[in-house]
Amino acid sequence: MYQYDSYDQLIVEQRAKQFHGQVQRRLSGEITELEFKPLRLQNGLYMQLHAYMLRVAVPYGLLNSKQVRKLAHIARTYDRGYGHFTTRQNIQYNWPKLEDVPKILEELASVQMQAIQTSGNCIRNTTSDPFAGVSPDELEDPRPYCELIRQWSTLHPEFAFLPRKFKIAVTGTPDKDRAAIRFHDIGVRIVRNDAGERGFQIWVGGGLGRTPFIASVVREFLPYEHLLSYLEAILRVYNLHGRRDNKYKARIKILVSELGVAEFTKQVEAEWATFKDGAMKLTDAELDRMREAFTPPQYDPDAKPVDLAAAQLTGDRRYGQWLRNNVQPHKQPGYSIVVLSLKTPGIPPGDVSDTQMDAVANLADKFSMGRVVVTHAQNLVLSDVKQQDLPELFTQLVKLDMATPNFDRVTDAICCPGLDYCALANARSIPVALEISERFADIDYQNDIGQCSIKISGCINACGHHHVGNIGILGIDKHGEEHYQLMLGGCESDSASIGKVVGPAFKQGEVVGALENVLRKYLDVRSSEDETFLECFRRLGMQPFKEAAYANH
Repeated sequence: MYQYDSYDQLIVEQRAKQFHGQVQRRLSGEITELEFKPLRLQNGLYMQLHAYMLRVAVPYGLLNSKQVRKLAHIARTYDRGYGHFTTRQNIQYNWPKLEDVPKILEELASVQMQAIQTSGNCIRNTTSDPFAGVSPDELEDPRPYCELIRQWSTLHPEFAFLPRKFKIAVTGTPDKDRAAIRFHDIGVRIVRNDAGERGFQIWVGGGLGRTPFIASVVREFLPYEHLLSYLEAILRVYNLHGRRDNKYKARIKILVSELGVAEFTKQVEAEWATFKDGAMKLTDAELDRMREAFTPPQYDPDAKPVDLAAAQLTGDRRYGQWLRNNVQPHKQPGYSIVVLSLKTPGIPPGDVSDTQMDAVANLADKFSMGRVVVTHAQNLVLSDVKQQDLPELFTQLVKLDMATPNFDRVTDAICCPGLDYCALANARSIPVALEISERFADIDYQNDIGQCSIKISGCINACGHHHVGNIGILGIDKHGEEHYQLMLGGCESDSASIGKVVGPAFKQGEVVGALENVLRKYLDVRSSEDETFLECFRRLGMQPFKEAAYANH
């Protein structure tokens, strides 16, 4: 795990002190809220519907137990006793007082954390595979390269005021993309070429929101040493041509679409050629230094593999369900990856109390070498759990209400804060997610349905990623009332697709019933129990599911 050097630490400490002066000027009335806005956004502070919201960066989702305890302390001391983990592997505090924010930033700096570039038109938090470093299907750990990107992009003077916000994701898996690289402004994938050399495949122009696009490959193979220079060339072309007169057409996806992939790539390659072998070329020593920060932990050679398939069928039934759904394969024999569900019935997706965070930190120290990972799906992961410790860990998670065995099932839905918090939203997202959680609470029913992602957004900005849910729900304003469009067929992984609208929007009290009708139809028409909802939809098309959705309408 990367540790701050003296430069990193100095930057975050100075930023906290600087913001303290800016806040004091705002509180005294020396500057207006309009003048304060660009200053607060550079420090991750938003103005939401009812109060300020502070978004804290969690680079590539990785936390140590000390940091988790600090996040719990901040929730308890400066907020309302909870934090909200987001789809960008960050954490948000929804109720901080303005005068307390500089103190929060100082507290974060004390554990090597910060809120720099979690908002504004800049390069945001770089994300990655939540199973990075431990997944058996991984070609290489992508996190060293995420860290290189973080260091390069933080306070980069040329990219502090881009035409629009900019998001980068990196994955190390050749087959299963768990980082959604095709729906980022830049997606980076570690690949191996025909000569057996490793490098990067570069995707550009993906994104959701008002006009969703699937990214295109602009370079099939990029040697390791050119990673930062090539990304810089892409950003320079975007910064030069990206629109600033219309924020709805300002993302790089629009530029790539309007120029065409071939022309955009041509311009990037021409720009890159002017400096690729200069000071930005990464040396072997620098690459090795970063990789050494992410060397695998010292695994216990005496950790004994457990027959988890057999364990699912014996003893406590709920434990067997949890093993089946939330315990994932690990590259090290005798170890497993464990997903801690933050989708407890009655609790908004991603919300965690200060007490739970303290307890998770303790569990990480005891069972997972002191590390916790935040996922895109608003869950947490303990990456390195001995299989022989799984029964004890499960018992502890049950006490914390974090043992819901629903990973990758229909109640593992994600949603944005929606109209309960966000001034941009048209409708509430959280009540819909909670109704889904209640309606499909039966785990046996969820397992019968199988793998199916549900994603919910309260407006077209798509913070809940509704376009790429196998089932997506979009809140809209229809004649002053909250309505919801149902979308089917989205996918954020390798077989990427954008969901299609089923038809006219449903009222809030109708949308979950329509969703249930769609899933019942799926169970009736699937070719086998192994055919997923997405596979079934792609085979049969929209019509049978549309008829089911409106059967009671």
